[in-house]
Amino acid sequence: MRKIIAALQVSVDGFIEGTKGELDWVTSWEDEFDLGPEIDACILGGGMYPGYEQYWMSILANPDGILEFTGRPATKGEREYAKFAEKTPHYVVSRTLKKTHWSVADIVADLSRIQALKREPGKNMHLVGGATLVSSMINENLVDELRLVVNPVILGDGKALFKDVKDRHSLKLQAVKQLTSVNVRLTYALEAAEGYV
Repeated sequence: MRKIIAALQVSVDGFIEGTKGELDWVTSWEDEFDLGPEIDACILGGGMYPGYEQYWMSILANPDGILEFTGRPATKGEREYAKFAEKTPHYVVSRTLKKTHWSVADIVADLSRIQALKREPGKNMHLVGGATLVSSMINENLVDELRLVVNPVILGDGKALFKDVKDRHSLKLQAVKQLTSVNVRLTYALEAAEGYV
């Protein structure tokens, strides 16, 4: 069975955004998770997908331009990821989003389609976010692994990654890797909720 790997950037105190959606503390959106060779699909929530699509499409349209979202040009790794994303199927879980501008994106109404995809042949899938979808999929025991790039910042408040997780889950540490002089990647195997049958 394919694994679903939730891989996200987080602050030291477990937030993925500041109180006003600030993401200026993330230095790069390139694949610091080393997922590229392992995956052949991405899963996103409908709330985060429009911004995700706009960001990567803007890099594809003007690889050397200044990005509105970050105020800087794309890094080499971000340009590589944009090319990868452009040809990789994306499943957007949403009951409200009606269309996407990317031909590789397919809107799915609920998690039953994700459960079916997990049983199909293929490589692993990257659960990109957002926090609500990650929590929902953890609650349904669909997430097999967490890869968290921990950024050296304490936000104090904001959007907590695991705010809506209902039950206790045990994590088994798989790897710790220092990525830069400041960022660390933690990889955990995620077990089913305790008491889950």
